[in-house]
Amino acid sequence: MRLCVPVGNFFGGIPFIDGIRRIKELGFDAVETYNWKCLDLDAVRNTCEETGVELISMCTSEFRMTDVTYRQAWLDGLKESCAAANRVGAKRLITQVGQDTGEDRRIQHENIVETLKLARPILEESGVTIMLEPLNTLVDHKGYYLWSAVEGFDIVKEVDCQFVKIVYDIYHQQVSEGNIIPNIVNNLDLIAHLHSAGHPGRHELQFGESDYKVIFSAVDKAGYTGCCGLEYGPLLPPEESLIKAKEIYG
Repeated sequence: MRLCVPVGNFFGGIPFIDGIRRIKELGFDAVETYNWKCLDLDAVRNTCEETGVELISMCTSEFRMTDVTYRQAWLDGLKESCAAANRVGAKRLITQVGQDTGEDRRIQHENIVETLKLARPILEESGVTIMLEPLNTLVDHKGYYLWSAVEGFDIVKEVDCQFVKIVYDIYHQQVSEGNIIPNIVNNLDLIAHLHSAGHPGRHELQFGESDYKVIFSAVDKAGYTGCCGLEYGPLLPPEESLIKAKEIYG
């Protein structure tokens, strides 16, 4: 497993491409970002090629799938986001499903599944994998629909497309439903990426209640070869935080 650094979480105060270079100097070879529209995509791609750093993922520009009213907007956003991913050299996009509309959850679940099925031609043409992100609703994302990774796995199975997966955020799932190791290792075929942070607080991994050494060891043993994003707000100075993360978990 490789550790992946969200550039903005640690180096949001400097130009993005300088952040990539600094992350490389610290010994990492994978980064991710969120809002691609604020980036010079060609400059980012050139910097990644120059440094040997892989841009693992970005986010889609639209996030509403629970409400069928916004289906076409989400599909249009996916198409432009896939084009941006191809341009910059990213192979994955993170998306969210939107707020709970108050409709029956089964209807909202079906809306998400149907939207993703309609996305299949876009994903196949671009070769980009879309990753659904379950988020906790107890602390950080009140009113969000998809709080359960287990339901996320069900959605991916129902869509049945190699380009539709889950980004499993260990922090969010520690808050939401626990059972972290079994839920990861028993669903590796449905997971394309991991995120991590210490809980409570969403800071360094070593400052939370989860033993990430145990989690990462189990995930490695199960055969996971992807990345885990260090998606937290550092309490330590950013460079010191990343050096320590590499020492403990790299």
